[in-house]
Amino acid sequence: MLSIVGAIVVIACVFGGYLMEGGHLAVLIQPIELLILGGAALGSLLIASPVALIKDIVTQVLGVVTKKDFISTSEYTELLLLVFSLLKLAKSNPLAIEAHIEKPESSDIFTKFPSVLKNHHAIHFLCDTLKVQISSSLSPYDLEDLMDADLNSTHEQEHKVPTTVNRIGDAMPGLGIVAAVLGVVITMGKLTQGKEVIGHSVAAALVGTFLGILASYGFMQPLAAKIESNIAEEGKYLQVIKIALIAFAKNCSAKVCVEFARRTIPPVARPSFEQVDQATTNLGKT
Repeated sequence: MLSIVGAIVVIACVFGGYLMEGGHLAVLIQPIELLILGGAALGSLLIASPVALIKDIVTQVLGVVTKKDFISTSEYTELLLLVFSLLKLAKSNPLAIEAHIEKPESSDIFTKFPSVLKNHHAIHFLCDTLKVQISSSLSPYDLEDLMDADLNSTHEQEHKVPTTVNRIGDAMPGLGIVAAVLGVVITMGKLTQGKEVIGHSVAAALVGTFLGILASYGFMQPLAAKIESNIAEEGKYLQVIKIALIAFAKNCSAKVCVEFARRTIPPVARPSFEQVDQATTNLGKT
């Protein structure tokens, strides 16, 4: 939501200020300049990016609009309760947990926590790691290395998106200059047509530079920064799972594992000890 508000503020202030200075909005409406600028940007994206990356870019950009700006305390609490339920069951009967982690979407444990279940990456990370812990004996250090390898591989792939968006954003002013130069070339052929025609042609050419700079610094680079922020937020969520599973590998009780995980949550969204303790106690009664 804030991203949409920010975009509206950029547009309102830039174009509103232009109009307040006596500018005419019709002068800025130059479809050909937009075609040159937008087409060149899209073409450079297609040259530089494989299909999978382009799909990730579309997904992440849509996520900026559809996702919340942060993970809430209630969502973190649901994650802690899910981890508690699984680890408590694994402690009492390791074989009983297999059915739940093999098909989490049909598990009566997972379905109690819909906010976690819809996070497919977190579910795969949690279930795959638990499968390894149950099927083989790994030291906490080896388990941490395994999870770090998973997280690093995922984050490396995810960070290609903001890097690519940022790279296209850096190119936008240059592409705007390309559009402006082409406009100046056209203007050179109109030198005999009078000052008004030349002035209009030069103004149209400069619109390309204006749009390129605005697109870069007003939209593309902030968009890349927001995508990076969303990725970092997701990383914190997975880190909570990682810490809980490492504590489980050290043979801690389910409640202690959850407490390790709780303290990994950013303070702004971290539930209190009393909240988690009461929630886990009530969960055990259901």
